[in-house]
Amino acid sequence: MEREAFEAEADRLLRAAGAEGVTLRLLGALAFKRRCPRHAYLQDALKRAYTDVDFAGYGKEAKKIRALLLREGYAEDEMVYVESEGSRMVLNHPSTGLHIDVFLDKLEFCHRVPWNGRLEQEEATIPLAEMLMQKMQIVQINEKDIIDTIMLLLEHPLGDEDGDTIDIGRVAGVCARDWGWWRTLTMNLEKVEQMAASYPDVGEEEKRRVAEQVDTALARIEAEPKSVGWKIRARVGDRKKWYRDVSELAAGVQEL
Repeated sequence: MEREAFEAEADRLLRAAGAEGVTLRLLGALAFKRRCPRHAYLQDALKRAYTDVDFAGYGKEAKKIRALLLREGYAEDEMVYVESEGSRMVLNHPSTGLHIDVFLDKLEFCHRVPWNGRLEQEEATIPLAEMLMQKMQIVQINEKDIIDTIMLLLEHPLGDEDGDTIDIGRVAGVCARDWGWWRTLTMNLEKVEQMAASYPDVGEEEKRRVAEQVDTALARIEAEPKSVGWKIRARVGDRKKWYRDVSELAAGVQEL
């Protein structure tokens, strides 16, 4: 399928969910394209192809989500729901071959990004803070994750609220309670700054903007008072593994 077809289908399903009062929000590459239109050219420059449509939803609405998507022509791999203990649905369209992932209540790879009532903050996507954490939780981060994060930092300011602002205060709070989250996220933000400086498709002013955003984010995270548990875990540092292996949790996830 062409990129436009993925985007059109995502929009169609969001409209259908909204009409029935079902909470579905985009995450992954399509969410970044939607929320970062002025810098979506970076995905184009990378020749990024979409492979699926990823949604966030609530476990309490699992029956409604399933009924909606079945009516829209999708067939569910029911074993995924069972094996994930109700935290994930996988569906495929028999005619188009389009693949859908629905992550219920949380997104969990190297770390956990819970929804916890957050999906009502936006109409079409998960909030920008969760979009940032979605990408920054991957220890073995890849170029696509970095590109999406560059887009996000160029498109939106940092602040302490949702909407068109990345709520960095929320991110800092997560990192202050969990040393492992802090370790991975700060490490990856530094990689984003380094990689942005090397991309020929990123202009000089944009490179400076990314550097400023990363520096501001790191300063805000460092300034947040750390929990007792964080301080105890920090003494151990990298001597003990602080993250989950993606391969253990991401089987069958095509791309985020």
